[in-house]
Amino acid sequence: MKFIVSSSSLLKQLSKIHGVVTTNPVVPILENFLFEIDGESGKLTVTASDLQSSMITEIEVNAQESGSIAIPAKILLDTLKNLPEQPVTISVDEETSGIEISSENGLYKLTGENPTDFPRTSSVEGGQSIELSGEVMSRAINNTLFAAGTDDLRPAMTGVYMNLNAENITFVATDGHRLVRYRRSDIEGASEASIILPRKALNLLKSTLPTDETPVTIEFNDANAFFSFNNLRLICRLIDERFPDYENVIPLDNHNEMTINRAQFLSTLKRLAIYANKTTNQVRLSIKGNDLAVHAEDLDFSNEANETLACQHSGEDIDIGFNAKFLIEMLNNVNATEVTFQFSQPNRAGLIVPTDQDENEDLLMLVMPVMLNNYY
Repeated sequence: MKFIVSSSSLLKQLSKIHGVVTTNPVVPILENFLFEIDGESGKLTVTASDLQSSMITEIEVNAQESGSIAIPAKILLDTLKNLPEQPVTISVDEETSGIEISSENGLYKLTGENPTDFPRTSSVEGGQSIELSGEVMSRAINNTLFAAGTDDLRPAMTGVYMNLNAENITFVATDGHRLVRYRRSDIEGASEASIILPRKALNLLKSTLPTDETPVTIEFNDANAFFSFNNLRLICRLIDERFPDYENVIPLDNHNEMTINRAQFLSTLKRLAIYANKTTNQVRLSIKGNDLAVHAEDLDFSNEANETLACQHSGEDIDIGFNAKFLIEMLNNVNATEVTFQFSQPNRAGLIVPTDQDENEDLLMLVMPVMLNNYY
């Protein structure tokens, strides 16, 4: 088997799927890329897998015959990164699995593995499919993934819940302390269905998805989800757990509202977080009239900071405490000039809603309060 390909084109495509490859995998062959050549079409298909997720890309090459080989991912990538742009010839002895990479000035030899040992990718059959743009999928991931949990004892909360019905598509992530719900009314499904997408697969998508109107097709059944866009495909095993009943957590009687400039409030929180207790990251928000006083204190080191911001407030005066780290992360992931905070009681969850949302999207963030200390 022998084929010629541009070094930079091959490197570009391999870099997109390399994130799947793990060091010291359970099955050693997963440290390799699976190369499959179709001699008739001149198409090279490359697969990377960790058993839970697989990514596949296709590249046009100059080839006369079909064949396959598993090539060590790290040594191949490191070689291509250090080669200038030029055609390279890759020759494979399928009997010995010996591989030769010929460049303009050099010859590099390495040993591959038997391609039949590489695990086959799952197929998605008997499921549903939807199509949305790369921009929408990117926004859904960016708005939710950061709030997903990392506790493997609660696997359902380590991914992003996706619910599809005849009216909209909803993405939800929570770690028990905060929750984000992102809903699109311009995408709908033929019938209602819900799945939990794993964190690693979404991180892989996040780094490779086009952020424009490029169509992304999602197919899924009870076990797997299949994403397809441009010349890339990603197949991932779904989290087979029941997602918490998140709707019951969202408080409805939020008679206290505060609207504030997002960037100004974010800057204040970043400064005051320096002075907050490093264990709780607690900041106190005191809203009186149209003033918001933000206070942070670390009694162990006698550190203290205060700032006052102007806001628009309707409702009763309120003192409420939050984890500054959570607020900063949530406000960092909101693309809006102003945000509205909605409160009911100091011991109930607070809601954060962007004020200038697109008519087709509905983003709601929830953060649990922390118990206020009797200072200040």
